[in-house]
This record gives sequence, structure tokens and C-alpha cells, in this order.
Amino acid sequence: MEIGQSVVFTIPLFGGIPVTSTVVVTWIIMIILTIASLIVTRGWKLVPTGVQNFVETIVDGLNSFTKDALGEYWSSFAPYLGTVALYLILANTIDLFGLTPPTKDLSATSALAIMSIIVVVIASIKAKGVKGYAKSFFEPMPINFPMKVLDMFTRPLSLAARLFGNITAAFIIMDLISKVAPIVVPAIFSIYFDLFDGALQMVVFVFLTMLYIEEAVE
Repeated sequence: MEIGQSVVFTIPLFGGIPVTSTVVVTWIIMIILTIASLIVTRGWKLVPTGVQNFVETIVDGLNSFTKDALGEYWSSFAPYLGTVALYLILANTIDLFGLTPPTKDLSATSALAIMSIIVVVIASIKAKGVKGYAKSFFEPMPINFPMKVLDMFTRPLSLAARLFGNITAAFIIMDLISKVAPIVVPAIFSIYFDLFDGALQMVVFVFLTMLYIEEAVE
């Protein structure tokens, strides 16, 4: 059972740049999402039908949910939240196709968490201005400054660790089940660990990011 990410190939530059399975699978997911978006949005009509109607319903639902949480700032962050949701739902469930989930790599989940916290900082600056953002570190009392700084580091750490821990745990459990009962049982548990749990972790990550943005713009 392999927990770390294997090196798929090495780019012969600067002494050799190793490219891990995390990077390769992420490229595959990016290609899938790009091609899918081009196919799905081709020939859209003013009155939606079929796939267009389904996609617009999902987008409208996300926009409505984001608008309720973020108010007037929703339109700036809904595209980011939607993109992260699409990436995570594929990244967390791609094990169904025999590929290693990139979210089983702490570096991938850390990158996602750092991106989300940067978006939160941008949201706060956009809502409060640079002075207002700097002032928020000393509110309600100046003594809170160390805790506010610490909070900037603990939030991405908790986001990354939560996502990494849950996906890795599910991966390990499925591997153990496959070794103990390799015929019928893994397929049954795969419905939970690869589909339900993968989707659940996506929802948790996106929801927490949205919650942090909501706090930032208040």
C-alpha cells in the first residue's frame, strides 16, 4: 500500500524535475473539465433544454446559495467556489477510474487551502479597504493581534489537513478491504468512500471557504 505520491516521469531540466502522479492526475482533471465545459456550453439557446437546463439549474443553485451567504459580494467569488467544487468532486472520486486522488497528497490540499485563504484576504480587503483590513487585526482589542495572525495560519492548515486526512483514510480503508475481501465487498464500500465521502469532503471544503469569506466581508 503506497501512501506517498510516485514519480511518473522526470523533466530533464535543472538537474531533473520530478513530476508526480498528483501533478499528472491534476492535469488530467483540468483537461476533462476544459473539454467538458466546451462541449456542454456549445450551441446554448436562449430557452434552455436538456443538458443546458441541468447545468443552468446547478449554476443558479450555487449562485443563489453564495448570494445568500455573501450578499453583494457573491458575484466575485461564486466562480472560484464553483471551480473548486468541480475540481474536488473529480479529484476525490477519480479513484473509481483507477487513478490516485491528488487530494491524497498533502501538497495538493495545502495548495488548495492557501488559494482559498488568499481569496479570503482579498475579500476582506475588497470589503474593508487596506486600512480596514489592517485595523481588523487589532479589533476588538489590540491584544487580539497575535491570535488574529495565528488564525491566518491555522485556517489553511485545518482546511488542508481535514481534506487530506479524510481522503487518505478512505483510500487506506478501501485498500485494506480489497485485500481482505477482494470480490464483492469493495464494490459496496466504494459507493460510500469513493462517491458519498468524496462528495461530502468537497461540500465541507467549499462550505468552510465560503464561511471564511462571509466572515471576511462582514
